[in-house]
Amino acid sequence: MQSFAYVRANSADDAVREAAAGASAAFLAGGTTLIDLMKLEAMRPERVIDINDLSVGHSEINVSADGLQLGALTRMGVAARHPAVVADYPVIAQSLQLAASAQLRNMATLAGNVLQRTRCNYFRDPGWGSCNKRHPGTGCAALEGVNRKHAVLGTSEHCIATYPGDFAQALIALDASVDVVGTNGPRTLPFAELHREPADTPEIETTLAPDELITGFTVPAGPWTRRSVYVKVRDRESYEFALASAAVALELDGDRVRTARVALGGVATKPWRAREAEALLTGKPLDEANTQAAARAAFATAQGRGANAFKIELGRRTLVRALNQAAALRV
Repeated sequence: MQSFAYVRANSADDAVREAAAGASAAFLAGGTTLIDLMKLEAMRPERVIDINDLSVGHSEINVSADGLQLGALTRMGVAARHPAVVADYPVIAQSLQLAASAQLRNMATLAGNVLQRTRCNYFRDPGWGSCNKRHPGTGCAALEGVNRKHAVLGTSEHCIATYPGDFAQALIALDASVDVVGTNGPRTLPFAELHREPADTPEIETTLAPDELITGFTVPAGPWTRRSVYVKVRDRESYEFALASAAVALELDGDRVRTARVALGGVATKPWRAREAEALLTGKPLDEANTQAAARAAFATAQGRGANAFKIELGRRTLVRALNQAAALRV
């Protein structure tokens, strides 16, 4: 780990001013991703800004008729156990419960979770010279290398690294928004606009400016939030990242779909909203033919590369399973 300057921020304004001070900076909350990557020297910030003193005012969970508000510094474990989240937004609770280990969930924050970096071995090991995400212009070793866990959606010739999170799929499926503050003041944007596909600049992963800090998330209320599930398929049942996952929220009218919300994880370069699948399901019975057709539509543009091609079929089956589980809920 290279040397760095440590700064402790007393307020959000203080934190963003420190981030804008000139040297490359990273915010530290739970540190469950940042510290790992700094030890590996995949990330080498010159300044680390500790924002844990911002917990008062930025770690609350508020539920109202309008929806759910989650503070950015809320610990994952706290949100996963919150009675209203479990009862009224089960897809959020499940996405958090199925992430990491209990120890990590009690340490990691919600904002840190959505901003976690890829688990691509070529990114995490500086011994590999070819990684456009770590060193732009050097190439992508995963294209022809070990890529079993890499993405099949949203990829480019410059990067096929998979977005690793779970919570983000729940947020994007429920049309959440994210509150941000920077030196130019606060702003709110749809969560769907937070992450970027790699295109030809895979080193730029989000639409945040370097001095911007996430302060919270808002999830609007709706008739679909209670009928929601998160299904995660992985190599082992605990402490493992998804090979494929699906966040599904449904509003049904009898056996017909009034509203469908579908997001996919483990298979894409960013949190992935499957709007083609949603459109195909809307107004139709949730029967086997339609769930299978929706799954095919969700992966119509998928591109497998050798060892990861199995994810296309696995992703389809995961989505069908999630749709069936959501339909079976008694709400």
